[in-house]
Amino acid sequence: MSHQSELIATDIDAYLKEHERKEMLRFLTCGSVDDGKSTLIGRLLYESKMIYEDQLEALEVDSKKFGTTGGVDLALTTDGLKAEREQGITIDVAYRYFSTTKRKFIIADTPGHEQYTRNMATGASTCDLAIILIDARPDHGVITQTKRHSFIVSLLGIKHVLIAVNKMDLVDWSEERFEEIKRDYRDFATRLDMPDQHFIPISALNGDNLIERSPNSPWYEGSTLMHHLENVHIASDRNLIDFRYPVQYVNRPNLDFRGFCGTIASGKVRVGDEVMALPSKRKSRVERIVTFDGDLEEAFCPQAVTLTLEDEIDVSRGDMLVRPDNLPTLANKFEATVVWMADQPLLPGVEYLIKHTTHVVSGRVSTLRYRIDVNTLHREPSPSLGLNEIGRCKFDLSEPIAMDGYRANRSTGAFIIIDRLTNITVGAGMILDRASATEKQDAWDVEASESLVAAASAVTPEERSARFGQKPATVLLTGPPASGKSPIAAAVERLLFDQGRAVVAIDGQTLRRGLSRDLGFSLTDRSENLRRAAEVAKTINDAGLITVASFVAPQEEVRQKAAEVVGAERFLVVYVDAPESWRREHDEQGVYARAVSGEITSLAGVSLDYEPPVNPDLVVKPAEKSIEECAAAVVKLLSDRGVI
Repeated sequence: MSHQSELIATDIDAYLKEHERKEMLRFLTCGSVDDGKSTLIGRLLYESKMIYEDQLEALEVDSKKFGTTGGVDLALTTDGLKAEREQGITIDVAYRYFSTTKRKFIIADTPGHEQYTRNMATGASTCDLAIILIDARPDHGVITQTKRHSFIVSLLGIKHVLIAVNKMDLVDWSEERFEEIKRDYRDFATRLDMPDQHFIPISALNGDNLIERSPNSPWYEGSTLMHHLENVHIASDRNLIDFRYPVQYVNRPNLDFRGFCGTIASGKVRVGDEVMALPSKRKSRVERIVTFDGDLEEAFCPQAVTLTLEDEIDVSRGDMLVRPDNLPTLANKFEATVVWMADQPLLPGVEYLIKHTTHVVSGRVSTLRYRIDVNTLHREPSPSLGLNEIGRCKFDLSEPIAMDGYRANRSTGAFIIIDRLTNITVGAGMILDRASATEKQDAWDVEASESLVAAASAVTPEERSARFGQKPATVLLTGPPASGKSPIAAAVERLLFDQGRAVVAIDGQTLRRGLSRDLGFSLTDRSENLRRAAEVAKTINDAGLITVASFVAPQEEVRQKAAEVVGAERFLVVYVDAPESWRREHDEQGVYARAVSGEITSLAGVSLDYEPPVNPDLVVKPAEKSIEECAAAVVKLLSDRGVI
């Protein structure tokens, strides 16, 4: 008898108490149609003894009518809709629960079909981990839908990704095929924010490498799928630094009690802590932390508690309690990535309701910057967003909200868009990171004085193109320090010049010796350095020349702003991707050693995060190819795009 069964039989209260203390892991399964997602979940439920006898009997009956495997079809465990069983596909998000001796699990079985992308995004929004299934058969592998789901997983900030290469039994458990799929996926995923990736060869139908290591893959030395689910570390994923407490309800049962109910979105709070209410900015201290089971001295996310304050300050539903020395951004304008979920398209200027945490305000999209083709990750200009489409939008709200960037805080960085007439949720948004309120003003969004008028040129762009025999463009080479950006840029400039092209190379350090000598190396100063570089590049382009710019440019949002300054149609991004070991070996200026010693406190890729480009036009790898070969690839890109 297992430990759990023993406890249930002898002491049910002890079992329930032990079960309550287990850590919860929320994960989703996604992939293309027929990759085996529902079968995998059914097998996990079956192996963990979470399918009861009456359910198994019902499955046997349904399998004869709807099954696709010849025996008991475990996929029917999650395909609960009649339409799903008739078509043999998953349409809605199916949630299932199971537990082991180590953890509790909630599974979201998300649709694989392109038509149901919005459902997949909904299922992924609260998950800690994603299982992406890939069909191992030769005519499948890493396909468009695999890339689509991987992009959405990355977009929604899921850090832990388990790539399950399924149906290995149909390729005779070929190690070569498994390694080929790993290479293909990694080549694509370099453009995505997926810091933790694991690959496991499996057969969901037969249970190979799910619970026990399979004898069919002696060459595979990694963990089983269940072992990985039970042991992946997610505790550090929670934001315990930034205290954010959206007030959901003001509890006033009698004259002697006034408490503010809600769920701690992030951070932690103790009795006696000073807090500030937003948007009023009134301060007080926490008097009590009240729960059904009694008062607490400390609470943390994601606990649901009631806070009482020492002072009678005005706090209402929709307000947020925070620490005075750690404030979110309070603003009514921001930019966000939006997943559109309605048949009626999103149109700039239309009024919607924006629900952010517990606060609902009216607002509109003032600018639709671009739509993202989730199959190719290319940015495309578009006047609207249709069903299941994703785009970047600029929002203008009727009143300010207390927000954080989505990557820093998923709770206060997310919102939903509601139709004012039907009250139906029509979209979901993720707020893009901004500089904190304590940093100096971001100059990107500062409007030029209306009294200033740009001088008109007497030379047309067509005349310049005819003179130089080229189209103006800016190539931004971005990557962590010592990745080879400047040598490649110099080689590109040399190649173009030798071809008779008019070209100018600029780089971050050159700018810092002159135009940007007043800037440091914080994220804000790096952002301003790139803004100035973008203005310089635009001026060079306006003169008909090609600009080759090499900058660390660690933030994706800032790179996108640079593209808007230069002009998206003539802005190309080249990601110089080199492993850290190679960068340290080729670090002629010794910046990594100085960062380790503490001499440099803000080094991208070490003490500051470097965000790889989401959608680069080209990826070059100087650790694998020579500087000259990388430069030639950049020149070929310019040729392919019609610049030269």
